[in-house]
Amino acid sequence: MKIITGTSNIPLAKEVAEYINIPLANAAIKRFADDEVFVEIKENIRGEDVFIICSTSHPANDNLVELLVTIDALKRASAKRITAVMPYYGYARQDRKAGPRTPISAKLVANLITTAGADRVLTIDLHAEQIQGFFDIPTDNLFAGPVFAKDINKKFDSDNLVAVSPDVGGVVRTRGIANKLGASIAIIDKRRSKPGESEVMNIVGDVAGKDCIILDDIIDSAGTICNAANKLIEDGAKSVAAYITHGVLTGKALERVEKSSLSELVITNSINIGSKTSETSKLKVVSIAPLLGEAIKRISEESSVSSLFEF
Repeated sequence: MKIITGTSNIPLAKEVAEYINIPLANAAIKRFADDEVFVEIKENIRGEDVFIICSTSHPANDNLVELLVTIDALKRASAKRITAVMPYYGYARQDRKAGPRTPISAKLVANLITTAGADRVLTIDLHAEQIQGFFDIPTDNLFAGPVFAKDINKKFDSDNLVAVSPDVGGVVRTRGIANKLGASIAIIDKRRSKPGESEVMNIVGDVAGKDCIILDDIIDSAGTICNAANKLIEDGAKSVAAYITHGVLTGKALERVEKSSLSELVITNSINIGSKTSETSKLKVVSIAPLLGEAIKRISEESSVSSLFEF
């Protein structure tokens, strides 16, 4: 087995390699003066089972091309099997036609990865689970739920806990974690006027005097999460924390979090946010390296990955 990392999330790749107890493979990823990506694999990978760890986060296009070029380099170097490990799958929010004459970019990205030569994809918390069906190659969509549940159980009493879905689309994810935590569930009824902006209309469920946990897959501008937290407190919630898998955190997102009613924002390290951790005292990052590392080991050993979905 060989593990290669792109440049998008080197710290996570190092953690995964440490968990599996193998060194990262020697590969040089450079950019020419015009930002063309150049990849050179500096060791023999003929006949190897190769895993490329690359989140297609900001800058999404650069990191996507980097992944595609690396896959091509490995294919031409006669790797036995190539698995694209994408802790964060960029373009996942474009999973359907949102209006006339608009693309389904999540499907286009799936086509690009497959055509480049990937044999398998491993990712975490896809924005829409049907994206697995966009691939014609095996695709494992892991959940950050077990990682979050461990942290939540340390901090909260399940008898007073409410798992909150920030919209109707996230109810299935929220109910699954709520069942494991022994918590009740509430749903935010919101209206989105345009991308990145939303207005909380109503809260469906009893939150008065409860510790509320907002669960979602992506936090971008933080507008939805902060509005939801403020509304929950207005409706009598005792406290509100948010557990979000992918911390995209664009613009003034962390400033909004700092000023909001959130007691804590917990994200995973699926995206490398670098120095942003210092922008608010409310931010905590938990590692998904053991989850990814265990999945990679099992895929390489041709053993079952199913138990990783249980918690």
